[in-house]
Amino acid sequence: MTEITGNVCKIDGHPNLVILRRFRATADEIWRELTESARLARWIGRWDGDPSSGHVTFYMTAEAEDAAGEEYTILECDRPRRFAGDTSAAGGAWHLWFELAEEAPGDTILTFGQRLNPGEDVGSIGPGWEYYLDRLVAAQAGLDAGTVSWDDYFPALQPAYERLVAAD
Repeated sequence: MTEITGNVCKIDGHPNLVILRRFRATADEIWRELTESARLARWIGRWDGDPSSGHVTFYMTAEAEDAAGEEYTILECDRPRRFAGDTSAAGGAWHLWFELAEEAPGDTILTFGQRLNPGEDVGSIGPGWEYYLDRLVAAQAGLDAGTVSWDDYFPALQPAYERLVAAD
């Protein structure tokens, strides 16, 4: 990957990193890729717990099989349209969200966002989400997400993401 697909924009007065992906699938199919633990495990990680409680523990196993768990609070869950939640403060809390919109039957746009906290390193965060979302695209297409190489994203995309923030 040589060009960024993300943008930084204000939402409810806060800067958000927003990245889009298009899928040849229904919104419900993509919802399952983003919310079912077994499907998440194919491209980013897995969760344990009871989502109906409003909390799960997320393990980012794409980085390491023995990844430490991170508490995740579910703030909004409107299947198959919108999801939002917050990570615990252990690693610096993140507010993450996504929206799905079917432009036509079987043609779905994913809008993924992260609210940016003051001083966060968008030069690292942007390439990271580009990488993980491309792993999602691969997994959803039935390909091995492991074929998506981190080296294609970082540091290659870092300067472009840093310029986005500087221009904001």
